[in-house]
Amino acid sequence: MVDNTSDNGDVRVEDQRHEYATEVKLFGKWSYEGVESKDLSLMAYLNVKAIKAQVFFPFTAGRYQKRSFQKVNCPIIERLCNGLMSKGRNSGKKQLAIRIVKQALEILAITTGENPLQIVIDAISNGGAREDSTRIGTGGVVRRQAVDVSPLRRVNQAIYLITKGSRESSFRTIKTMSEILADELIAASKGSGSGTNSHAVKKKDEIERVAKGNR
Repeated sequence: MVDNTSDNGDVRVEDQRHEYATEVKLFGKWSYEGVESKDLSLMAYLNVKAIKAQVFFPFTAGRYQKRSFQKVNCPIIERLCNGLMSKGRNSGKKQLAIRIVKQALEILAITTGENPLQIVIDAISNGGAREDSTRIGTGGVVRRQAVDVSPLRRVNQAIYLITKGSRESSFRTIKTMSEILADELIAASKGSGSGTNSHAVKKKDEIERVAKGNR
């Protein structure tokens, strides 16, 4: 048997490093333990308990577009990074997007004192519309009908609206993109209410209001 203790009984540094690496933490800082969606319908799509969903670095290089619904297996933080690569001049700049998200998570941890992963999950849960309207009918007789929105589309739409709102707010301001993204995530995590300044939540409320009128 190998002796893993020194003369004074302390555990060796190698064992301490080994114990540190046993738990997966995002960027080596934030644990996935206790992070879950409060919305039952989104639990399967915002699941961070799965082994593939827990990553140290949100860059899996997976080909999630090859099969339908394969993007569900993509870590949710990586999907947020991918959303920031929208518009032609930003396509392919994933390291830049990851750095922005990492800095935003650090801002969330400092300002709220909570696990930033939970704030991201809550923001995505509140950012997607639960009801939408679609065009039905053929020919000249076309009307809009209210329909329910699938959980996967709610997640996709929330990520799109959060990243789009952050990008549009980043122009003509002294704030950095990380600060704007952090503000958007905090506002979206609080949900609908009077005085909300979240672009995603405002757009969600507008979509649901139009759908309610088309029931």
